[in-house]
Formats: sequence, C-alpha cells, structure tokens
Amino acid sequence: MKKTLNPSSTILITGAAGFIGSALSERLSNNNFSVIGIDNLNKYYDVNLKLDRLKRIETVGRENFEFIKMDLCDGPSIKGLLTDYSFDYIVHMGAQAGVRYSLENPQGYIDSNIQGFFNLLEASKGLTKLKHFVYASSSSVYGGSKNLPFSESENVSRPVSVYAATKACNELMAFTYSHLHGIPLTGVRLFTVYGPWGRPDMAAFGFLRKILASEEIEIFNNGNMKRDFTYIDDVVESVLRILAKIPSKLGTNQHDYENAESCSRVLNIGNGSPVSLMEFVDILEKCIGKKARIKFVKFQPGDVKSTFADMTEFKQLTGFEFRTPLDVGLQKFVSWYTSYFK
Repeated sequence: MKKTLNPSSTILITGAAGFIGSALSERLSNNNFSVIGIDNLNKYYDVNLKLDRLKRIETVGRENFEFIKMDLCDGPSIKGLLTDYSFDYIVHMGAQAGVRYSLENPQGYIDSNIQGFFNLLEASKGLTKLKHFVYASSSSVYGGSKNLPFSESENVSRPVSVYAATKACNELMAFTYSHLHGIPLTGVRLFTVYGPWGRPDMAAFGFLRKILASEEIEIFNNGNMKRDFTYIDDVVESVLRILAKIPSKLGTNQHDYENAESCSRVLNIGNGSPVSLMEFVDILEKCIGKKARIKFVKFQPGDVKSTFADMTEFKQLTGFEFRTPLDVGLQKFVSWYTSYFK
C-alpha cells in the first residue's frame, strides 16, 4: 500500500477475527497503524480458526493491535467504544455471512447485518475526527441481473436472498446517514473472496476438504455457474486504497436537505474475469494433484448464476490493477490449507 494514510491514524476494524477483517488488521498493524479490532467470535464456523487468525495478527502487529470481544448488536458498548477511542477511520467487515445460511437463520442476518450496522452509524454521528467509514457490501446485491458485467449504477432493488437484502439495506442506510450527518461512507461490493485463512463455508475451502478426503463435491446448477473469484491480498490492497480516497459531499450546504446529495458511494471489488465453476474445479484439481468426485445438483434458492464485476469506477479512483491469477491464488490457498490442517 502506498503511504497515503497517515501511519499515526487509529483505525477500527469490525469482524477482526474474520477472513477479510483479520487480513486487513494484519496488514495495517504491520505497517505501524494503530488498530482496534472487535469481533463477537460467534460459532457460525470453527472459533479456533478465528482465534488463530487473531494470534497471527498479534504476532505480526504486536503493540499496534488491540482486540476487544464485542457484539455489534450491543448498541451501548459500540457507542462507548467510539466515544472512548478517537478513530480516524472505520472499516466495517463484521457481518453474518453466507447466502445459503440466510435461508435457515434469517433472524441472525437482521440482527447482525442491519441492527449492527445501524448501531455503528448511530455511534458515528458527531465524530469530528472520523475521516472515512468503509463497509462491506456484497456482489449478492445484484441478484439475478443479467446485465453483465455488474456496474455500480445497476438497480439493486431485487435481492434474491435475505443476506443480499441486508447488504442492499446497508447501502441505503449509509446514504441516509451520510446525507443527514455528513459521514463520508463507501460501501465495497465484494466478489467471491478466496485465499489463505478463508471461510470454511466457501467453495474453495469446502471443495478442497472433500477432494482431499475423497468425498463427493456438489456442483450446483449442473455446473452452469460463473464466479468472479477475487484473491484476498488484492481485496486488502483495494480496501486500503479506497480508505485513503475520501468521498466529498455533493452540495455546498450539508443542512440543505432538499438539494444536498450525500458523501456516500459504492464500489465494486472484483477480479473482473469470471470463470465457470467447472474451470475452477479443474484448476483446483491441478493444484492438489488429485481428481474430484463430482455430483451435479439442482440450482439452489437464493443463489445467482453468474457474477462479474465492472471495475471501471474502481480503477479510475485508485489506479490499481489486480495482480493474482486464479491458478496462482488457488495454489497459495492449497499450500496454506495443507500446512494449517497438517
């Protein structure tokens, strides 16, 4: 990352024990930023993986990283945290993730993704030192749109899962709070992030585990699916570059509610080169040196057939070109997995 952020900055990262939040925390603390990380350490997947991510950050960041176990749904604690610490930046990666799980436990998504985000926005009002608030949205907000590649100007009013609906709601809430209270906010629509220390519920993790165990992997929609797989290091670099590019308020008077717009925006973060699920499996097989046993199953409710990020706006803003081809990223993931799980 170019030194466009002031190293003396204090940064709050939510979901700090999660996949992306931990990677951001490690990168920032290793570069001498003061990072406060919070996470509720829920049991959606193995808590030991989350704890090991925190150990990795503490090993690298040492005195630059402080972890606080905290639930985003605890409004008074969130308010107290933002009052006690003078944050320059907020990076909100904490959320209940997973499209399919949102069919089983929709209440968990409403609590964490909507109530939790609301608590952060409320606590951010009036923080004069806060320069920029970046939060995780998702490519899922595009629903079943066939307008590929997905552009930020696309209508996202028809989400096809509860998870996607909560993320679309976050974007609307962000615009409103930015408009009313002048908070500079950027939502990053993340496209299928993968890599070392990833989430066990994601395709790369599940496929690899089952192939190594000689178990069948399920391929949805008979393999007629495409995803814009995006490597974790490219995502971290992208978020940090966006964090340094603070959106300006449109309109001369933030209290002129009739005419002022908002210093809120959304940006895609994706590789911009989708691959079919079968091609993904083929590359993974080559990285492992073992063939997969495949079972084709029907299309799942709440899922989407293709994702493809239009990265025009992101590149114009940051100038960053993604660097990690899928075969390179998957090989790094396989190496980490086999080392971590012995």
